[in-house]
Amino acid sequence: MSISKNKLYLLAGLIVFFLLGIFMPIPKPLFDQPFSTVLESREAQLLGARIAADGQWRFPPVDSLPANYITCLLQFEDRHFYTHPGINPLAIFRAIRQNLEAKRTVSGGSTITMQIARMAMGNKPRTVSQKMREIWLALRIEMRYSKKEILALYANNAPFGGNVVGISAASWRYHGRSAFELSWAEAAGLAVLPNAPGLAFPGTNDDRLKTRRNRILKELFENQTIDHTTYRLAIDEAIPSKPAPLPDMAPHLVDRCIKDGLEQRKVKSTLMYNTQNTVNELIKRHHQVCQYKEIHNAAAIVADIHSGEVLAYVGNVRENSKVDHGQQVDIINSKRSPGSLLKPILYALSIDRGIITPYNLLPDIPLYFQGFAPQNFDKQFKGAVAANLALRSSLNVPFVSLLRDYGYEQFHYDLVQLGIKSLDKPAAHYGLSMILGGGEVTLWEVAGVYAALVRNLDDFNNSKGANRYNAHVFRNLNYINSSATLKSEMTSSGKVSAAATWHMLKAMQQLRRPDAESNWQQFGNSQSIAWKTGTSYGLKDAWAIGLNERYLVGIWIGNADGEGRPDLTGVMAAAPLMFRIFETLDGEANFPMPVADVHMMRICRQSGSRASAICPETELMPIAKSATNTPTCQLHVLLNLDESKQHQVSSICYPIHKMAQKPWFVLPPAQAWFYKKFNADYAEPPDYLPGCVPQGNETMEMIYPRTFTKVFVPIEIDGHPGKVIFEAAHRNARARLFWYLDDQFVGETSQPHQMGLFPEIGLHVINVTDEQGRSLAVAFEAVNE
Repeated sequence: MSISKNKLYLLAGLIVFFLLGIFMPIPKPLFDQPFSTVLESREAQLLGARIAADGQWRFPPVDSLPANYITCLLQFEDRHFYTHPGINPLAIFRAIRQNLEAKRTVSGGSTITMQIARMAMGNKPRTVSQKMREIWLALRIEMRYSKKEILALYANNAPFGGNVVGISAASWRYHGRSAFELSWAEAAGLAVLPNAPGLAFPGTNDDRLKTRRNRILKELFENQTIDHTTYRLAIDEAIPSKPAPLPDMAPHLVDRCIKDGLEQRKVKSTLMYNTQNTVNELIKRHHQVCQYKEIHNAAAIVADIHSGEVLAYVGNVRENSKVDHGQQVDIINSKRSPGSLLKPILYALSIDRGIITPYNLLPDIPLYFQGFAPQNFDKQFKGAVAANLALRSSLNVPFVSLLRDYGYEQFHYDLVQLGIKSLDKPAAHYGLSMILGGGEVTLWEVAGVYAALVRNLDDFNNSKGANRYNAHVFRNLNYINSSATLKSEMTSSGKVSAAATWHMLKAMQQLRRPDAESNWQQFGNSQSIAWKTGTSYGLKDAWAIGLNERYLVGIWIGNADGEGRPDLTGVMAAAPLMFRIFETLDGEANFPMPVADVHMMRICRQSGSRASAICPETELMPIAKSATNTPTCQLHVLLNLDESKQHQVSSICYPIHKMAQKPWFVLPPAQAWFYKKFNADYAEPPDYLPGCVPQGNETMEMIYPRTFTKVFVPIEIDGHPGKVIFEAAHRNARARLFWYLDDQFVGETSQPHQMGLFPEIGLHVINVTDEQGRSLAVAFEAVNE
């Protein structure tokens, strides 16, 4: 009697232990396996993926499944799924009977939950003890998860043959579409595949796989889940061939997701599937032309200006070549020299800080700054150019001069504040060359700044001038859909007034397009676009940035290894691709004037400055309020003329009551010398009446060298110093100049005033004197290295 009682206690204890064990916590996660990194478009279309660390295509888990797949799965694997507690005793007894009759394992009797337990335990050999452990874990899974969650656990972790795991990866590998787009035949085929993926695998055992699939479809037809037409169409569908490659439409953005800490996640991007596909195709065509010129790399970005969301991201070309041209490099996020791409930003900042109006004349003459001598692309100097025209023509020298006035330290600070963090060295490292591409930036950052400027203008207009600016609009671009956290981290602290941006965009709209686009106005579908190109020193980088009211398009063309090519300029290599992309987008460059941020100001027509009382011709123009306190015109002066109005005079030699006063547009001598070459209507002031020249009159200017300039002297083969060309300008076109080097007469010149000299290495003084005894002296240092 005591033995029986002990057995009862033992049995009761085992039952209690078993029941309590069911409620024990399940390890989290149940499946501790790495996932693929998956990138989707905003429409949930697959753009690309990277294989998991263990070599499996295992997409991050989903929590919802397509209804047709669930129906097929339960019909094939577990018809009583919603009524059993994780195990099906009748199925287990049936499996035992079938295995005993066959004298081998032909059926496992496993429910979907038991199969999850088996997979979670590593698919160990099928023994009675192992089966009991799987049953125990299956019961615990049923206690922990809902039926919907259990189905998702199975579908996310079931093997689908080869290195494909989970319904999401299988749908794309076998059918090239999302699981929610599967037909009944495709859903049925994937439902039977995990049961024995090695025996029924697409491309190897098609007949067996088709037989199993069609059996399910027949059962679904017989129980009236699908109609006859659907059934007939489904069984006629072909079995997929071997797994196909996954879409790879944005490989560089997938890699960027991994670098940005999004590895093993499904990233819902802001990219639009059709836009990405179109830009990929346009870059492919453009590259086919460029590669014949030994230009092998290209990148493009398209963004929605108002949201800051990226719509297309092509980090580089995908070239089918055995030669490595650096196609794996994500150019969008790589530091490259921008050439002139920052000029519009300096232009806007200078207006915003009240340094210039859009029409101010900027000097365009030879400049020398500690060995830095900027040149315009055409190697010419125009003397003086209006700021907006200098931007439209992308002249280098005027913008170096403007940066000197603005301050390169301040410009560097402002660029960083606006979001160009790649300028991570001190401002002195870049100096004035910063405006000509002396620093390196990324296409991502520059595109973000331009988009933010236009967004700020639009925000200001929509707010009807209630606020000067909204700091939130000055943020970088974003490629992650609904990523409020990342957007807040990208917000910059920079700001530029709406009116300054409007002036910038007006100038950018007037750039001359490439030859192929020169008659763009004649085509009905062509757009007005604000745009700017950039070409780095040595023709290594070609850039183009374009904007209309809705979209930004950014382009980079070049070689990833930095090799320069003759045709690698922004206008020739990058701009055409930018315009092709804009043809696929809608919108116009309609940038309304921010009325609340402008003031009607009278501008001197010749100097472009705020008109003074003596400016003879003025025009009322809308000018940014920030520029309304710029200096008045300093280039118009009142000249005292004799009665004949042929000569200038002064009170020391001519009666005041006989003088006639006349306003005259007078440029500094060096600017005047170059300006009149391109402006035939420019008139130099009349000469002074003989014997009536006042002291201190500025009639001469040294063009080269400037005071305290280091002059490089080439050394000839014989070891002697080579020739250096010195140049000066004089207001009187007929003047003769006499040149002295260290008080030694070296020659005389008439226009042009250029003198070739052979200075020894060291400090010198060059002195120039005209026929009236007016002189000009400049100290310089001759160096040979």
